[in-house]
Amino acid sequence: MIFEGWEARLDAAPGTISVYAGALNAPPAWTRHPEATHYAASTMKLAVLAALHRVAENGGPDLDTPIEVTNRFTSASPDAAGFSCAREYDNDSLVWERLGQRVSPRWLAERMIVQSSNLATNLLIEQVGLAAVAEVWACVGARHSVTGRGIEDFAAREAGISNLVTAADLAALLDAIAAGATRAGPLVSPAGCAAMLEVLCAQQIRQDIAEGLPAGTRLAHKNGWVRGVRHGAAVVFPDDAAPYLLVVCTTTPLGEDQRSTEADLAARRLIADISTRVWQARHDLATTGPR
Repeated sequence: MIFEGWEARLDAAPGTISVYAGALNAPPAWTRHPEATHYAASTMKLAVLAALHRVAENGGPDLDTPIEVTNRFTSASPDAAGFSCAREYDNDSLVWERLGQRVSPRWLAERMIVQSSNLATNLLIEQVGLAAVAEVWACVGARHSVTGRGIEDFAAREAGISNLVTAADLAALLDAIAAGATRAGPLVSPAGCAAMLEVLCAQQIRQDIAEGLPAGTRLAHKNGWVRGVRHGAAVVFPDDAAPYLLVVCTTTPLGEDQRSTEADLAARRLIADISTRVWQARHDLATTGPR
C-alpha cells in the first residue's frame, strides 16, 4: 500500500491528526479522521473568499467597488458591542497602512490569502455577512465546518461561537473551487473559480504542504495556525500527473512544560512529511481506494 506505515507514525504523534488526500472529483486515496473537527485558524479564510465571489455573482456588492478600511466590526454575539482586531497578531502590515482609506474587496481578498491578513478577513466578513459564508459550506456539502465569528471576536468566543473545520470539508471546498462545481451545482462561475485559484496560487506563506514539495511546484493553498493548531489545505498541480487534493489538520494538546513554538514546528514538519509522501504517490492517487 502506498501509505503503509503512516498510520503507526501518526498514532504515535500527540493530539488529533486528520488527513484527506486524493485526486480531484474522485474518492480519496487516503483519509485519517477526516470528519474530526478542529479549530479552523486561518483556513476559514477559504470559505470567506468563496463567499465574497458568490455574493458578487448573485447581485451583491462587486469586487471592485471600494470600501473603507476600518477596525471596528459587528460581534457575532448578539449581546456584545463591536470588536476590533490587534495589529500585532496580524501577518500583513499593508492593510493596516490603509486605515481610513478606501480599497477594493478584490485587493482585500488577495491580502487575506497571500499574507493571511486578519484585518482584511474581518472587513470582508462585514461586507458579505456570516450567513453568506455558511451558505458556501452548505453548498459544498460540508458536514461539520462552521464559520461562526470574525477573528478576535472574543465576546462571541466566550459565548461558545467558534470557527471549525474538518479535513473532509476543506477538501470539498477546494475541490469545488478547482473543479468549478459541487454536487448541488456550481459554487461560483468558472471565471470566479479561476480567480480564486489564481489568488491561492499566489500564496506567499509557503509553509506546511508547500515545504514537502519539489521547488517550483504549483499549488493553490492556504494554511493556518494558532497555539496548538496547525493546518494545511491545498490543490497541488504536478507537471507529470493529475492535480490532487491534500488537507492535513493537526491539533496538539500542550503541556505546561511544552513551548507552543516547539509543537508548532513539529506539526509543520509533520505536514511537510505527509506532503512529500503524497507527492511520491501522485501517479496512483486516482486509482487507490480510500483507507
